[in-house]
Amino acid sequence: MTSPSGPVHEPQPAPGAVHTVPADPADPADAGPVGWPTPPPGGYPAPEPDRLTRFVLRLYQRSPRWAVPLAAVGCVAIGMSYALLSNPTHAAPDAAPTCLLKLTTGLDCPGCGGTRALWYVLHADLPAAARHHFLFVFALPFLAYLFVAWAGNQAFGWRLPELRISSKAIGGFLGLWLAFSVLRNLPWAPFTSLYV
Repeated sequence: MTSPSGPVHEPQPAPGAVHTVPADPADPADAGPVGWPTPPPGGYPAPEPDRLTRFVLRLYQRSPRWAVPLAAVGCVAIGMSYALLSNPTHAAPDAAPTCLLKLTTGLDCPGCGGTRALWYVLHADLPAAARHHFLFVFALPFLAYLFVAWAGNQAFGWRLPELRISSKAIGGFLGLWLAFSVLRNLPWAPFTSLYV
């Protein structure tokens, strides 16, 4: 089969129309919006939420404003009750650690001693709590205030003074926590005093 000889007649643009040339995929200079399909306005549509997400959102919208803070208080109370009832300060000398990292490697993880520190805080023994996890005891007043301010605002509309913590302060605290986690595992004095 042969193609007809002679010039192929292409439709001519209307007078005053702007003529665009389709992009040549082999030429990087032509890469861009010319010749490419345009995306729909507004970007991609949001995905439809699944059944569980719809249920949780519907439940959240219909629940009273104090329900979420009450659930958070319940979670904190469960954690405190666990610390009080389990009494993590009295364990058999040959008992296996409950921390997975310490069980498998013998190293103290960044949170090791936190439950014991909470137990001592609940018994008003701050020096013993600081001995088991100093950074937990240091952060506890800040965390408690942030929680009370959030829960009070959600449940009762309280407007407590906002505790502004800069990202540099948070980064410094996380860096200090990382250093503490490394130093407490070093086998030389005075770092052995941090071992729990």
